[in-house]
Amino acid sequence: MLTRQTLFSDRHVWRLAFLLFVVTLLTGCGVNNIPTYDEQVKAAWSQVENQYQRRADLVPNLVETVKGFARQEQETLTEVVEARAKATSIQIDADSLDDPEKMQQFEQAQQQLTGALSRLMAVSERYPDLKSNQNFLTLQSQLEGTENRISVARRDFITAVERYNTEIRTFPGRLWHSILYSDMPLRENFEATTENADQAPQVEFE
Repeated sequence: MLTRQTLFSDRHVWRLAFLLFVVTLLTGCGVNNIPTYDEQVKAAWSQVENQYQRRADLVPNLVETVKGFARQEQETLTEVVEARAKATSIQIDADSLDDPEKMQQFEQAQQQLTGALSRLMAVSERYPDLKSNQNFLTLQSQLEGTENRISVARRDFITAVERYNTEIRTFPGRLWHSILYSDMPLRENFEATTENADQAPQVEFE
């Protein structure tokens, strides 16, 4: 004989089973994709900043090494120092990734530093003693490696942003975005501001 308590227990079990079914269904439909992809974008951006900071940290030692052999190249040395100062003064946190103006300022500052470093490295062609200096060769190698890491980090960030933006603009992500994540905007991506900006500058000399 069914009692009221038994009926209540059965209803409770069915409700729990239904909730579990709905949660499973929603998970399978990608309801968590948008915040997951957004976190991946932020993580990828952290790597971009990390590699740019790594490059900035190399600049003072590189400048001092060149200065020791080529003090007359003061204009080039000053240009590098100023470009580094500007590049490190523009910081973009995860909340500013959807600000196109700030992203452009950041990218332009980094490109200015890239150009200044390329000109600084070219100075070594005029100074054989500098080209053969072990400290300079080590810094040159570290810079080249860092430029490659920057390229990889930028590529990973671009991929993460594309995945995130595609998710919230296509079904079913577009549906979940309108219902649950309408406060999460499209993310800005890198745009090349100079020709071949996606390629690491050549800093290795024969």
